[in-house]
Amino acid sequence: MPATAPTVRRWSLEEYYRMGDLGFFTDGRVELIDGEIIDMAPQRDTHAAAVSLIFKAVSKIMPESLWVRCQLPLHLGEASEPEPDLSVVAGSERDFVGTGHPRTALLIAEISDTSLQFDRGNKASLYASAGIKDFWIVNLTDRCVEVYRTPVHDGSAKFGFRYADRSVYSAQDRVKPLVAAGEIAVADILP
Repeated sequence: MPATAPTVRRWSLEEYYRMGDLGFFTDGRVELIDGEIIDMAPQRDTHAAAVSLIFKAVSKIMPESLWVRCQLPLHLGEASEPEPDLSVVAGSERDFVGTGHPRTALLIAEISDTSLQFDRGNKASLYASAGIKDFWIVNLTDRCVEVYRTPVHDGSAKFGFRYADRSVYSAQDRVKPLVAAGEIAVADILP
């Protein structure tokens, strides 16, 4: 009898929630990406500081009609519920009570050190496929902010989409979210 190659077991959002309810994830942080349960690395002090810094900076320049969210789930299909370090969505907290997590965002930011390649690859493709027009990576390794815009179809990308535009901003630069009038000094969001 021929041997068969191992396969990856994909989980639905319903199964993912059920496992959470049963206590499967009490020992760590996880997120569901394309039906796979991804263990998230423990947060180092620089990561935690950068999450807080970007939250404060983005919150200061966003209109009150937008909800600035910190490490909360986005429902991006029946097999993906990432928890980006920062997301900005239209509406307020109460708009989503009883309706599920937001299904899109106006801005997403990931703080990256150990997850840099995953964020540039799989996460960027996932966010591009969801039509997220403004995706930032706060790159702690190189001390810069990578800004990804203009989602386009790309059959070779993990989720069939990628970003056509990538800009890199260093500590002396300023960066402007697409949905805000103000700018943010990159130095203000780097720990």
